[in-house]
Amino acid sequence: MADTRDIEDIASRIVDIVVSPDTVTGLINGALTVPLDLGYLTVGYFDTDSRFEHQIQRIRMAEAIHNDILNYENITNAIELIFKEFNKHLTVNQQDKAYRGVVSSIAGRLTTAKIVSIIGAAVLTRVSMIGAKSAKSWIGKITLILLVGGMSERSIRKSENLAIEAPEIYEILRPHDYDLTYFLFEPAVKPFVEAIHVGVSQGQPWFDKIIDRIESKLHVTQ
Repeated sequence: MADTRDIEDIASRIVDIVVSPDTVTGLINGALTVPLDLGYLTVGYFDTDSRFEHQIQRIRMAEAIHNDILNYENITNAIELIFKEFNKHLTVNQQDKAYRGVVSSIAGRLTTAKIVSIIGAAVLTRVSMIGAKSAKSWIGKITLILLVGGMSERSIRKSENLAIEAPEIYEILRPHDYDLTYFLFEPAVKPFVEAIHVGVSQGQPWFDKIIDRIESKLHVTQ
């Protein structure tokens, strides 16, 4: 259950992204690292209990990749679904407070679109960079194979965690297989996901507390 410190933390992280959307690039770059994915590969190798279930998930992932789930449109569609869910908990006036601190719903929506596009571009740039660097030599190609294995394991485990920690978000992503790409943009949307979960699990008044703190912080930063 969220408390006052949690509310403050969630609000602060949302404000950081709203005020400086370009910071999401650093969040994405920091999360998508080769050592981290190789670590997930190791975990998957030793976790024999879930190996069969994860194999089924890998088949689903292969089908999703075949259907071009990793293109820009699908990545941004997944992110937009999360922001739309966030907005459902807001009044029109609150949307403005959360995104700009000004009285204009149009400005709020434009800012949301900007954040979505920056996150989508950062994800694709980072993933493309990792792939390009890994495939320059035969050693690089082997590394890429291992990395893809680690990334698939990470994808599956993040999807499982999302289903437990924020089932309301998992349910809107899963029909499109977007839960499998959640790990790619999780750092940039997590405070919004946490705010949604607070609203669903603890009630609208708690979500409103987060929005009130966001409004207060935005007035300070402007």
